[in-house]
Amino acid sequence: MNNSNPANLPPLSVSILGVEPLDEFIREIADFVHHMIMTRPNAGPDARVEVEAKVGVLRDKASNRLMLPVLVETILSPNIDSDLRFETNMSAAQHKHYNTLLNQLQQTSREPTHPSTPLEYKHVKVVDSFYASENPRDREKIRVTRDEKTGTAHEIMTKIRLGDLNIYCPKRAADWRVSVNLEIPVAHPVGTPTHTRRKDRICYSHEEFNIDLTQVTTTSSSNPLPEVTHELELEIARPSLLLFAASRRGDMNAPEHERNAFDELIRSFVNNARILVKNASDGWH
Repeated sequence: MNNSNPANLPPLSVSILGVEPLDEFIREIADFVHHMIMTRPNAGPDARVEVEAKVGVLRDKASNRLMLPVLVETILSPNIDSDLRFETNMSAAQHKHYNTLLNQLQQTSREPTHPSTPLEYKHVKVVDSFYASENPRDREKIRVTRDEKTGTAHEIMTKIRLGDLNIYCPKRAADWRVSVNLEIPVAHPVGTPTHTRRKDRICYSHEEFNIDLTQVTTTSSSNPLPEVTHELELEIARPSLLLFAASRRGDMNAPEHERNAFDELIRSFVNNARILVKNASDGWH
């Protein structure tokens, strides 16, 4: 065999150590989410950690799409200028675009030749009513979620935002944000809600993730005209798995698959978010 022939490229190792290092981008997000989880306030055994990625657009103080001197997807420092805004509202056409793509994927995922597991699908309609906390120093509102048809209350909780990471994507039509929140069950509030949000939501689930495509109609006492918005978000489906994997991360006394599970979970989470952003069209308000 003539090894000087440039066409004779032998199989290559992934590195000089034979292993592929965890991508720096994914590690940064994993470190951020892990830190938020491990330093969260003690809100009782029923509190639930929520990790989600929302697709949207980063805007500067003049409401223009953010422009930075970078060529590829970039994580912004959480301490960046507070004038930066992240807007999640997409146009109705963009909503339809994602609905079509996800419906097609849901159908093709059931074919024997599809390389991944099937997507599940359900259509949910709920109404969120928001109440001011009885504690005037508490900025977080209480949310009561009811089934639109039956009126049955599914959840009564308050949400504490632990932290956000903004990801700027100069080659894409959209950016994205990772948010870590703490959801705390509470008693049903008294009084009148300050505003309501009717959610017409299509939920796609795949393995450990939920993708929610939602049309939101917001009404409030201060604005007699309903406001209609459209949102797309990706969420880690099982908070219990998330907490277990976070507790085992890097623990040399745990089996290897357990101490690596958190980074693998975040890797898939990031990959799914990237695919959603990559498929965005020019349909942002």
